[in-house]
Amino acid sequence: MTEASTSTAIAFLRDHPELETLELVVVDPNGVVRGKWAPAEALEKAFAPGVNFPLSLHGLDVWGNEVEETGLHISSGDRDGFFRAVPSSLGAVPWGKSEDDQSGEDKASRAQLILETVSEDGKPFGGCARTVLRSVLEHLAERGLKPVCAFELEFHLLKNREDGSDEPFEIAEHLDLGDAQKMYGLDALADKLPYFADLRRAAQWARLPIDTIVKEAGPGQYEVNLTHCDDALQAADHVVLLKRIVCECARRHGMVATFMAKPFTGQPGNGMHVHVSMLDRQGQNIFAATDGAGEASLAQCVAGLIDTMPDMALLFINSHNGFRRMAPGSYAPTRANWGQNNRSVSVRIPAATGKARRLEHRVSGADANPYMVMSAILAGMMLGLDNKRAPAIPALEGNAYEASTPNRGEALPSSLSTALEAFEQSAFAKEAVGETMHHIICALKRAEIAGFQNDISPLERATYL
Repeated sequence: MTEASTSTAIAFLRDHPELETLELVVVDPNGVVRGKWAPAEALEKAFAPGVNFPLSLHGLDVWGNEVEETGLHISSGDRDGFFRAVPSSLGAVPWGKSEDDQSGEDKASRAQLILETVSEDGKPFGGCARTVLRSVLEHLAERGLKPVCAFELEFHLLKNREDGSDEPFEIAEHLDLGDAQKMYGLDALADKLPYFADLRRAAQWARLPIDTIVKEAGPGQYEVNLTHCDDALQAADHVVLLKRIVCECARRHGMVATFMAKPFTGQPGNGMHVHVSMLDRQGQNIFAATDGAGEASLAQCVAGLIDTMPDMALLFINSHNGFRRMAPGSYAPTRANWGQNNRSVSVRIPAATGKARRLEHRVSGADANPYMVMSAILAGMMLGLDNKRAPAIPALEGNAYEASTPNRGEALPSSLSTALEAFEQSAFAKEAVGETMHHIICALKRAEIAGFQNDISPLERATYL
């Protein structure tokens, strides 16, 4: 770790003398946030040489159980690695108030910090999702390319049920006006004004670039958009920290926030849309180039994304529940296709010109790992630029879900099992994420599939018991 980054820790401690607790944040391959709380004095250690965690943290399933098949647990001696600070992620949060502070004012007694994993020999650890994305970005840099990207995140706000139902949560919204009247509704946002004011304030403390907040189609469903960023690693970091803030602010207001891809049958699911453009060595958007070169580059990136999408679907839709979101007419695409200003396709080209020319990847669930999503997207775009091929199917017009629509594209995997099979057999997937991460993800998803296959649901009991 550089002297400059270590000085960041020293300066932060100096500027926040009331700091008591440091929340160390680690994102595992499933996208689950793990970590621990540490005293403020641990900050300098996090910057150099790093905080010790077992590398097996990256080999836990979605329930937090050890998956021996990853090779990271007892068979390897359950070795430690160094988990080092990501300097740009360090930020205070306004809800950590000292216990003896009676002023009623928020104090920066708590801070958040994302950690990136290196092996005990100091080399990058291939099972760390942030390391995987860093590797993809290095390959792009070798080609003189740098992505600019922005994430859009959908989520639901829920509250605890009080009617004795088996379901623990219900939507934290009055439904008497009818959901159709609330999409993009300013009144619906005003009803949650204290919550969103708290969210924006927390984002400012953590230096997160929140752009717009939208009331989405589903009851209790909202979307927060982050501004574009020319550092894809930092953009993914922002997603992780934003999710923490969304959830923590909900807790402060007596609610529960969820990024579950499909929390309610018959209601819209939660997506993670990603906007991407690409800069050349001169800092110019290659999609904005004149005399047809920009459109050619954009088409090549689209072609790469479409060609690789079925193989990489496991990273975009990375949960058993996530495939429930992928349904015709749901605005969650079911096929590998594209279109101009068309929200029914997988890769949309928004109505934008000049420097704003970009593509929008619409497949991912909000519960996906943002580092892995971005890695898969950028690897696909890079392949398309390398191959210099136009998309195999034309841009779709109208409803891409209609069976009568020609050239709708290859169907995406419809279950976690079929997505795993495509990912596991894909040479492109293994190269894109590296052999270590490829092996870990396959082992984790096999365990997840087995967990759901071995469970007897309430519906099954009600039907057959």
